[in-house]
Amino acid sequence: MRVRYSKYEPGFDDLSGADLMEMIQDFLMDSGFSDPYNRYQPDPNRGPTLEDLYDALLQALLEQDRIPEEWLREARFANRKEETRLYREIQKLIQRLQDEGYIRLPGTDPSQPGQGYQGQAQEARLELTNKSVDFLGMKSLRALLGALGKNAPGAHPTRHYAPGVESSGETKPYEFGDQPNLHIGETLKNLVMKGLDNLGPEDLVVELSEYTAAMNTVVLLDCSHSMILYGEDRFTPAKRVALGLAHLIRTQYPGDQVRFGIFHDSAEEVPLGRLPTVQVGPYHTNTAEGLRLARKMLRKMSGEMKQIIMITDGKPSALTLPSGQIYKNAWGLDPVILAETLKEATLARKEGIPIHTFMLAREPELLAFVKKITQITRGKAYLTTPANIGKYVLMDFLNRKVSRN
Repeated sequence: MRVRYSKYEPGFDDLSGADLMEMIQDFLMDSGFSDPYNRYQPDPNRGPTLEDLYDALLQALLEQDRIPEEWLREARFANRKEETRLYREIQKLIQRLQDEGYIRLPGTDPSQPGQGYQGQAQEARLELTNKSVDFLGMKSLRALLGALGKNAPGAHPTRHYAPGVESSGETKPYEFGDQPNLHIGETLKNLVMKGLDNLGPEDLVVELSEYTAAMNTVVLLDCSHSMILYGEDRFTPAKRVALGLAHLIRTQYPGDQVRFGIFHDSAEEVPLGRLPTVQVGPYHTNTAEGLRLARKMLRKMSGEMKQIIMITDGKPSALTLPSGQIYKNAWGLDPVILAETLKEATLARKEGIPIHTFMLAREPELLAFVKKITQITRGKAYLTTPANIGKYVLMDFLNRKVSRN
């Protein structure tokens, strides 16, 4: 009699949803760089399908040498892949991702585990859940903070002092309305010098603390086609930075708000849940429309401290005309497009919104444009690369100090 131990049966039962997400995170974050046809036929509604997910899991399992040889042999000679053990096991993995709340398919009820992809067309688009986006954001943030070498908690300092919160080490005479955060040493010194009978309200000394405030941020991502041309994927690193920043703000700065926009021929706001799967396209760079969108988004967010973080690699090459038509000129720095873009920067300055630009290219006229934007809005400009952009963005966000006058 032969005894079969199920523990040693081939299969993927040991893989959790988190393990699977780890294996396919590059697939989920793809920006279109791996698809050469996407560079010439932009489809803004493009997103991963069930068939894409199947292929990504298959590739990941092959790279990890997890597939038994007999399964591969069966798949190689099968008339229909749906009849093979390999296909059925990968479908179980897809179901596991759905059951554990990482993906959702259109027309399914997320409150009903086990309901889902069976019978769904392979062309059905996937939807990432909040849990999935949080996973990708956490992974991105860990990688970026690892590059910094430290984590920096806290809140954003302002130029103001106030009683309470975090002590600054400075003091001031008590004024009516101050919180009774007395500095015992200085108050006792006045008591000894004047005596209890002569002590007045002005002799009470309160300890000052740093006043912190919430920061509202709009992250603008350039998704024109230059972000995946020239043999380099610049858009995926930009998305990783945005996801990491979103996770940092949610976990370390709960009072802050962050929203995301993309700009190409035009501009649009992107919900956080759709950000990982956004791909490049259409072609041109409508920076003015992106800034106009960011200003509109910030007006809807309460609070006084506001900023725009813009990640781009190209000069403005498109403009939305009053008629709604898109005027495009990819050759040189068009004076009409430049003037309208600088106008949006000036309006941001009047609204107290600095623009911090992270530039992924080095063309002289592009650098001159960024310098002008920075001067107008009193923001900052960083010349960086896809490899280290996250380090610059997080250092700027975590360490920005406001001088006290």
